[in-house]
Amino acid sequence: MTLPGPAFVTGGSGFVGRALIDALVARGVAVRALARSDRAEATVRAHGAEPVRGDLEDGLALRRGTAGASAVFHAGAYVDDWGPADAFRRINVVATERLLETARDQGVTRFIHVGTEAVFVDGSPTVNMDESRPLPERPVGPYPRTKNLAERAVRAADGDGFTTVVVRPRLVWGNGDTSVLPRIVEAVDQGVFRWIAGGEYLTSTCHVRNLAHASILAAERGRGGAAYFVTDGSPVTFRYIVTEMLRAVGKDPGERRIPRWALRAVAAGLEAAYTVMPFLPGRPPVTRSAVLLGGVEVTVNDARARRELGYANVVSMAAGLAEMRAAGPAAMTADAPRASASAVVA
Repeated sequence: MTLPGPAFVTGGSGFVGRALIDALVARGVAVRALARSDRAEATVRAHGAEPVRGDLEDGLALRRGTAGASAVFHAGAYVDDWGPADAFRRINVVATERLLETARDQGVTRFIHVGTEAVFVDGSPTVNMDESRPLPERPVGPYPRTKNLAERAVRAADGDGFTTVVVRPRLVWGNGDTSVLPRIVEAVDQGVFRWIAGGEYLTSTCHVRNLAHASILAAERGRGGAAYFVTDGSPVTFRYIVTEMLRAVGKDPGERRIPRWALRAVAAGLEAAYTVMPFLPGRPPVTRSAVLLGGVEVTVNDARARRELGYANVVSMAAGLAEMRAAGPAAMTADAPRASASAVVA
């Protein structure tokens, strides 16, 4: 099928949401996007979407956004490795359930949930993982736990003319990254960045435009209740992709490293301390989920997406890195240079 539009995008001013808006607009789809601030409103408008003022906990805004929409792309979430448990639950789980209910009531027929491989983070090996692996019962960390519950809710809601599909990218990157890369840059600037076990382990990656492309294919062709891993293709070493992204924005990661076992012990101790002593300032410098997501091999197999959706990445790693190098430090801003529509759509 081809999306008749309009589409409603949550998290529209975020890294993934902006790429989704660009890709939908390039296909001629009218887009509405949730915007919770003046700045967010200006951002989604600049990318060609009609802003819907409100946030994920605003029921009226969700109704305005979904009214008359043919598809919802749910990219909004509380993304962090530490924070108030209630905030993660309200935004990632309760708000997703409310959006599902609202979309169904409004006659939306396709609901695409931007998930994550982090839903599998429980300490088990994540090597060449495919969709046959069942969701774990006890993921480590508030973000993996609540995204796990959100995915369960999305897949369970499928049926009776309401098709729900989950896409699961791993390590989303590219121009416009205002979340992951800035955190790494901050660690480098503060002199606390260390390669875990040298960084010489494999990781799958997913350029943000590849994720947007796969999400639209999921809306057009995805099986109801299914989940699809999405990647750039063959994995690379974690050290390679992080080094190249840092060099693109003028940063040198250096050679300092830390043993994996030592960092795991430190992370566990810090989490325990911050849990029993909530008056401690700030946040733990490192968490167990961060180590499990960025300090070990995490590789996923996207053969199902390529077979069932006809997915093929539209941006190569070489091209994505070249764009970042051309943008320089601006690659970490919401107004990073965008590719042309022909580069967005296969």
